[in-house]
Formats: sequence, C-alpha cells, structure tokens
Amino acid sequence: MKVSQSATLSAKQLDECARLGALLARLRVARKVKQTDAALRAGLSRNTAYRLEKGDPGLAIGQVLRYLEAIAPGSTLLDLLLEKDPALRTLASREQTQRVRDLTSAELKALDF
Repeated sequence: MKVSQSATLSAKQLDECARLGALLARLRVARKVKQTDAALRAGLSRNTAYRLEKGDPGLAIGQVLRYLEAIAPGSTLLDLLLEKDPALRTLASREQTQRVRDLTSAELKALDF
C-alpha cells in the first residue's frame, strides 16, 4: 500500500521540504542552469526535478543530492542550507539593486514642508 509522505509529516517538516526545494530552485537560477539540463545531468526526469524544487517530501535524499551536484558540483547540502554559494550572493545583490526615478513635481510639492 502506497503511503503519502505529505500525510505523515508535520506542518513544520513540510515547510522544511518546501524551503529546501526553494533553495534548490534559487541556486539553479543563480547559476543560470535550465531545469531540464540539471535534471539530465543528475539522471532524473524533468518532472522529478520539478517536484524537487517544489519541495515534494516523497523523493529520496539521494535524488536531492544528485540534483544539487548537477547544479553546483562540489557543493554540500550544508552549503545550500547556509546559502554559501557565491552565485546566490550575486543573485541577492542583483535583486536589491533597483533604479530610482525622479520625483514628479506633485510628489515634490507633497514633500515640501
């Protein structure tokens, strides 16, 4: 009889699975690797890669580690959780950088005391 992993885990454990999946997806995007390419390198289907990134708790830890190795060779699970990868830092700095536009005359008048 097949048991749903989602039904056997607590809400906190499900959140941890989702966080791990989100970190994998973020690392993949930061390293500019397509999901299909990462799955191929890891020997997984694209559907399994999708499920990994969504935090599906029913997947084996070996699949997670193979996917991580395909995205960032030499990285460990601890590196991923601590977000030590330089590509993640670069992505975070790119996300923080925003262009600033000049205020309109109406906005300037509203700020004039």
